[in-house]
Amino acid sequence: MGRKDPKKHKGQITAQGRAGGILGTLEWFVTAISLTLIFIVFFMQAYTIPTGSMADTLKGAHFRLRCSQCGYKYEYNFQPNAPCYRMGDNYVPGYDVLIGPDEPRCPSCGYYLQTGRRIDVGGYNKRQVTKGDRIFVLKCIYQFTEPKRWDVVVFKNPLNPRENYIKRMIAVPGETVEIIDGDVYINGRIARKPAKVQDELWMCVYDNDYQPVNPRKERFNRHLWEQPFKNKRGSKWSFEEKNQTVFGLDEPGGNTHTIFYDTNVGNDFKATYAYDDSRRYRAMPICSDLMIRFYVGPDSSGSIGAGLSKYGVRYEGRVDLDGQMVIERIAGPRREELIRQRISDVDISEPVLFSFANVDHQLIVRFGAEKLRFDLGGGPDDAGPRRADVMPQATIFGTGKLRLSHIGIFRDIHYLDSMGINHNEILRAGEGNAFVLGDDEFFVLGDNSPASKDSRLWEEPGLGNGGCRYSAGTVPRDYLVGKAFFVYWPGGMRPFAKGWRIVPYIGGMKVIYGGDYQF
Repeated sequence: MGRKDPKKHKGQITAQGRAGGILGTLEWFVTAISLTLIFIVFFMQAYTIPTGSMADTLKGAHFRLRCSQCGYKYEYNFQPNAPCYRMGDNYVPGYDVLIGPDEPRCPSCGYYLQTGRRIDVGGYNKRQVTKGDRIFVLKCIYQFTEPKRWDVVVFKNPLNPRENYIKRMIAVPGETVEIIDGDVYINGRIARKPAKVQDELWMCVYDNDYQPVNPRKERFNRHLWEQPFKNKRGSKWSFEEKNQTVFGLDEPGGNTHTIFYDTNVGNDFKATYAYDDSRRYRAMPICSDLMIRFYVGPDSSGSIGAGLSKYGVRYEGRVDLDGQMVIERIAGPRREELIRQRISDVDISEPVLFSFANVDHQLIVRFGAEKLRFDLGGGPDDAGPRRADVMPQATIFGTGKLRLSHIGIFRDIHYLDSMGINHNEILRAGEGNAFVLGDDEFFVLGDNSPASKDSRLWEEPGLGNGGCRYSAGTVPRDYLVGKAFFVYWPGGMRPFAKGWRIVPYIGGMKVIYGGDYQF
C-alpha cells in the first residue's frame, strides 16, 4: 500500500469541512426563516397603527409635542387629508410640516399653540410627523379562548374585509349593550374596567407640576393663566410663590381648610382629547368620572382628603393620619358616612401617595398600600338622578400640618352616544336604544370616542363570503384576527433634521392591557 500524502489529506478534509459548514449554516438559516414564517402566520404578527381612533392608548401618525409654556408632553393627530396638507391616506412625510389643521391645546395648562403663521420667535411652527405605533398581535388566540371585555382586538373591517381595524372589545355574543353618560352598560348593569385598563385610560385635566413660564399671555383657554386651585373663604392653604407645585397648611386647632379647582380658570371637565382638533371642544359632553391624586408628607399630621361631585352630590374620601380611612356622601346639609376602615401603619416620614376616584359608580380611596372602596350600585340611576349639564366640583381639604406635592386631576374615558355640534346625531347603543348581540357577534369601540368609526357608526351590514351579510354594527367571530398585547416600536424618531426614523421612543413601549386584569 502506498503512503498517503498528509498535506493532500489535510486539504481534502478542510475543503469538506468548509462545505459542510456552509451547508449547515444554510440549513440553520432556512430552518430559522421557516420557523419565523410559521410563527408569524399562526401565532404573532406586527401591525402599524394607521389612525388615531385608539388614542391615547395607541396612536396613529401624530405630532409629538411639548407645551412651550409648561413643558407638558402630549400628542396631536396628523391628518394627511386635511385641506392644509392634501396628502394621500396614511401618508407620513419625511420632512417637517406645519402643525394643523387647528391649534393644539395643552391638556394640563390649557395653552393653545400658535400654528399656521409666524410665531413670536420668528419662523413657522413646523414639527416632525411621527409614524403610528407598531404593535405585536397574538393571532389565532381567539380560536382557543373567548375574547374578553376590554381586550384591544384586531379584526377585519366588516364593511371592507380587506383592511384591518383595531378597537376595544366592549360586548360579546348574547349581551345587550347601552352607552349612558359615557359609561358602558351590559344587560342593564355598568361594566367596570379592570385596574390596569383603568390606569391606562385616565386622562390629564390638570397637573400642578407643570407651571407656565409666561402666564401673562392670553392663550390659556383664551385668557391669562392663573393657579386654578383657590382657597375657599376662610381657608389658609399656602401656595408658595417660589414653588407653586407645593401646597402647604399649618393651622393647628382642628378646623378644616379647603381649596377648590376652578374650571373657569383651568381646563374644565369636558370629554376633550388633546389628540383631537380643539375646534370641537365646546361641543363635548361633561365627564363626571374623575380622580384627584397627590403626595402627602413628609412629617404631616392631622387629616387629609379630597372631594368630587357627581350629578350635584358631593363625595369625600378622607384619611385621618391617626389611622382611619373614611368615605362620606354630602347632599345639601346632610352628611352620611358610607364606609370606614382602620389602617394599621401610617408612616409619612416619606411622601405617601393619596388618591380619591369616583369612577364606574365606585368611590375609591388609596393611601400608600391601603385601599378603601364603596360601591354606589351598578344600575344607571344608582349614582343619583343624572344631570349631564352640571359641571363637577373637585376639592382638597385638610386639618393640622400638611404638605402636598405632585397634585393632579384626571378624568376617565367617556364614550359618546351622540355626535354633532348639537348632539343631534344619535348613535347605535345610545341611552334608551340598547343594542342586542346575536350568536358570534361582538361590539367594539375606539378609545378616542369622538374620532372613531366603530360599532356605533357602521350603517351598512357587514360583507361576508358568498354574498352573506352580517348585522350592522357588529364584528362577526370569523373576522377576529387577534389580540394586541405590546407596543414594541412607539413611533421612531429622526436623530437629525432629515433622514430615517431609526431611534425608537423607548418611553412609549408598553403592555396593552385588556380583560385579563382584574381589581
